[in-house]
Amino acid sequence: MKEWLKISCLLCVFGFVREIRPSEPYVTEYLLGPWRNITEQQLTQDVYPVGTYSHLVQLVFVFLITDFLRYKPLIITIGAAGVIIWSMLIWTTSLLSLQILEFFYGTYMAAEVAYYTYIYAKVDKKYYPRVTSHTRAAMFAGKLISGITSQLMINLELMNYRQLNYITLATQILAMLWAFGLPKVDKSLYFHRAPLRESSTAAPQSNQLQLEPDRVSQQMSSPQVQSSPMHLLWQHFHNAYTNPRVVQWSLWYAIGLAGYLQVTYYMQVLWKFIEPEPQIAWNGAVDAVLTALAALSALAAGYLHSGRLRPRASLLVLSVLSALEGSSVLICCWTNDIYWSYVGFVIFGGLYGFTITVASAEVARNLQEESFGLVFGINTLLALVFQSLLTVIVVSETGFELNPVDQYAVYAFYFIAVAIIYFISVLVEHIWQRGLQEVHTKTENLE
Repeated sequence: MKEWLKISCLLCVFGFVREIRPSEPYVTEYLLGPWRNITEQQLTQDVYPVGTYSHLVQLVFVFLITDFLRYKPLIITIGAAGVIIWSMLIWTTSLLSLQILEFFYGTYMAAEVAYYTYIYAKVDKKYYPRVTSHTRAAMFAGKLISGITSQLMINLELMNYRQLNYITLATQILAMLWAFGLPKVDKSLYFHRAPLRESSTAAPQSNQLQLEPDRVSQQMSSPQVQSSPMHLLWQHFHNAYTNPRVVQWSLWYAIGLAGYLQVTYYMQVLWKFIEPEPQIAWNGAVDAVLTALAALSALAAGYLHSGRLRPRASLLVLSVLSALEGSSVLICCWTNDIYWSYVGFVIFGGLYGFTITVASAEVARNLQEESFGLVFGINTLLALVFQSLLTVIVVSETGFELNPVDQYAVYAFYFIAVAIIYFISVLVEHIWQRGLQEVHTKTENLE
């Protein structure tokens, strides 16, 4: 087996096992069940928001130290945090322990950036598209198995909601142990760059004199010449976010991800509000179907979008799909039938899988190859800022403290508002460019 494929497979096993968490589709049912003495209001306002804020704060630090520690320690941290989380879910009962658990859940999610970026430090750039698809597919497969397993366990009455946590704990222990066996990373993008060859860092004076001034400037500012980590970080940041296309698509990526995280984070609370005592909760099956549909949507987006849509057309498509996402969220909350809410959520997940893939592709299309991790990390951080603002405004006591149905109505119109804003921006850009073309044509005619 080729070395790059071997490393990809090793990492994918970790991603697959980590995602087998059959307790997650029923975590709200478990927490509001007889095993713990907390109310729905405490869960919504005092417990879940801690995870959101913790994820935001810790991502800042994790993002900075992942490259410095060379990825592998952070991947081990993912597994260790998972062990702590599900151990506490099983063997603690107090409200304070749940809040501490949510802090570690923030660690668990923030350190995920190491899983996605580790592979880029270990394989040649020409294999990036393949290994990216491998790591994503492994996670989708794990989530699919997780949803199916949880639903079978509940429907066949082989386990209750609490006992599902034992399976999740076992997979997190296995993932942590597997992470220790991953090959270590010898170099990274910023803090542990490969040593430069002398011939690449210093050109003969006679050759440099023959170069054009702008070419000399390019060489002197290139990553290969400038080895200072902070300078390189700033250079990648500046080059990316002074590009209007990158800013435009990065904003959509962050806004869309924030809405998706908020919708998925509290969906079980909404279902519990609609159907307090369901005969059978189909949460696991819904998760499995949503995962499969999201995976197919992502593949479809990659195929349909690749070289077939211009940036403006892509933005127009995403505006329409964002409006449809908002409409599907309205289906989730403006119904008294839990099955219609399930359908709305699955549609939302499928649409999101398509739109986030297109947005990611558009951001990547306009980036220097080496700055992918930096830009997507910053965009994710921005998404968490937006999500935290939504939590403060909609959920918390300092905000409007809305009930679950009203919360989801807000999230629905959040997506619809984004669609309207971007649709208007497309029209304005089109009118502006048409005007510039007419002015240019008239100028040429006068000459």
